[in-house]
Amino acid sequence: MGLFNASQLALRVVRCYLSPFPKSRSWLSTKASLLGDKNILLMGPPGAGKTTVGRIVAHRLGLPVIDVDDDVLETTWKMPVAAKLAAIGGERFLEEEGQALCNFSASGCVVSLTGSNPLHAEAMQHLKQTGLVIYLDVHSEDIIQRLARMKVNRIVGQEAGVSMKDILHYRKQFYEKWLDVRVLCGTGDTVEEIVEKVLKAVERYQNHDGETYVSTRSDSAGSSGQKTYFSDVVVEGLATDGGLYVPKNGFPKMDAREWLRLADMSYPERALVLLEKCIHPLDVSALDLREMVFKAYGSNFSSEAVAPVKHLIHNQYVLELFHGPTASFKDLALQLMPQLFAYCLPPMCNYLILVATSGDTGSAVLSGFNRLSSTDRHRTGVLVFFPEEGVSEIQKLQMTSYKEGNARAVSVLSDFDFCQRTIKRMFGESGLTGHLAVEYGTVLSTANSINWARLLPQVVYHSSAYLDLCRDGVIKFGEPVDVCIPTGNFGNAMSAVYAKQMGIPIRKIICASNHNHVITDFISTGEYDLRGRPLMLSHSPAIDILKSSNLERFIYHVSEGDSRLVKDLFTCLDRQQHFQVPEPLLGRIQQEVLAGWCSEDDCLAAIQSVHRWTGYVMDTHTAVAKVAADRLQDGSCPVVLCSTAHYGKFTPAVFKALQIQNIPEDPVEQLEKLGSTASRPETHRDLMTCLQESGRKGHTVCQADYGVLVEEVENMIHDSFLKVM
Repeated sequence: MGLFNASQLALRVVRCYLSPFPKSRSWLSTKASLLGDKNILLMGPPGAGKTTVGRIVAHRLGLPVIDVDDDVLETTWKMPVAAKLAAIGGERFLEEEGQALCNFSASGCVVSLTGSNPLHAEAMQHLKQTGLVIYLDVHSEDIIQRLARMKVNRIVGQEAGVSMKDILHYRKQFYEKWLDVRVLCGTGDTVEEIVEKVLKAVERYQNHDGETYVSTRSDSAGSSGQKTYFSDVVVEGLATDGGLYVPKNGFPKMDAREWLRLADMSYPERALVLLEKCIHPLDVSALDLREMVFKAYGSNFSSEAVAPVKHLIHNQYVLELFHGPTASFKDLALQLMPQLFAYCLPPMCNYLILVATSGDTGSAVLSGFNRLSSTDRHRTGVLVFFPEEGVSEIQKLQMTSYKEGNARAVSVLSDFDFCQRTIKRMFGESGLTGHLAVEYGTVLSTANSINWARLLPQVVYHSSAYLDLCRDGVIKFGEPVDVCIPTGNFGNAMSAVYAKQMGIPIRKIICASNHNHVITDFISTGEYDLRGRPLMLSHSPAIDILKSSNLERFIYHVSEGDSRLVKDLFTCLDRQQHFQVPEPLLGRIQQEVLAGWCSEDDCLAAIQSVHRWTGYVMDTHTAVAKVAADRLQDGSCPVVLCSTAHYGKFTPAVFKALQIQNIPEDPVEQLEKLGSTASRPETHRDLMTCLQESGRKGHTVCQADYGVLVEEVENMIHDSFLKVM
């Protein structure tokens, strides 16, 4: 059944009329009209090469060139810049330099700013109105070496006792504040290479239509043929034809020198650079994206490293993805995704986010949306459906602690697949979505990993893990690693595929399943068969999934964008609960990924064994990955195990694995007892706090009936939006 619905059509019409984005012209149709009468403003620290790069860029584009030092300041002051600085001192120099820039007027030029221009807010506000600010983000070591060779003596702040490194560090905050587009320069990049990056950056900015999205099931996003941008896919979630959104032109590729620039950066800094490359600045501005990223990955994580990599045993490393506020890897996406969602919302509509969860997504979504500003929360509601018997007791307590405001969770007397299938059916019924849009002014969306804004941030932590291994001397950039991922909905594995596409040298992606091993069977045989296959509860409930949504993106990827094949396969799956991929395609799948599964006993044995040898306590999902890696990885390179949750979320199974007796009934006491057993990792700070505050409260339990869940949706809309009108 197609998923074209009335509310999405209405949303598209609204967005069409309200869109702030101008239609792009063809790249270099006429060089001088590249940005119309806008200037190209080159910004960066002293020694970044702005003057030389500016002259070459101007020549290549056939534009006039202006160097602020030579053509503005020295012309205005009738004296050399160095002499002016020596005569009046740094503080007064910044003010007079700023005033000179406020009187500056030019259009259609390439302008090379001074390294100190961005320190004067009024001047930069004036300049920014005239054009596109491109930040030459050059490595500080390259700059220091250049300045030493040039013997520069006209830098504000250059005085005894102040190192150039300190000056550059202080100024970086101002460059980050004013940039429109970052040009990340690799260590040792030549002037010619930087020029090419600048030209590509200008081309990218102008060509917004070059970064559109398509459905996995059609050549365009929908029957209207209208272009679909990042801001559209974040809000809509699911494509109108039932497919999943993917970038039409794939992911940007980064070279080794650019990746190495990221190695010494913090996790938020890495995330910002990578997301800037994947999100067009006309969808989310660089400054706004920076604010979101640093809010997402700050003090709300219990580890300053956000997603640290720890050595486990032999060639195995653990990527700890559980330091967020709800103690699961979902936080890495869902502390950011709600901010992106709120930013991209068109006016005049309320949005209800529907989420199906097998455990971790629910609390992470509720936490992420709860951190939005009060203004944004008034326009968004979150309703989570989870299987009553398919999540751990602590996961249930986390979700049901949200009872007030526009966010709540209700359980269903069925499994995750029923919850997910029901939500997809709601999206697909135009009568329902149209009724909600017209009667209540409410549009449905989703925060599951079918939403592109959920999947994209996960690319960052796979990239960051590799960079950590490089930084720590485990590998050199370019040497391969394998990644082993507990796999249910295939979103985590798919984000590793995309990290590889961006240039991270991942050799094999190992998909690890529990005894619900439909993914393992598919990768082994090419047959996806749900006929008569029951979902079995396990110690690793987050991967108790039979119908894997993001597998659709993977098949689209390995089939090189064959949307007709994808549509046929997943239509067949919907109707017949089965499909078989062609043999050549199976070969390409097996080149990209491996897959294995483990029994419940093997899972518990792995927890016990690792704790005995290392003192490290794994959660049940990490244990599934450990078993699969032991069986499938050949030991010739490091393997990163994705630890997707803290062991404290699955205390009964971990107690059983460690053969601990006299287990307390209270979840808080369980965490305390288990924490005293584990030498590492530490007891999760926020998990303990959440359980202490939540207590054992009742929650809504629904029958496994489509109509009942629709009633819950309407009740949620009434409570969230209509009561405040």
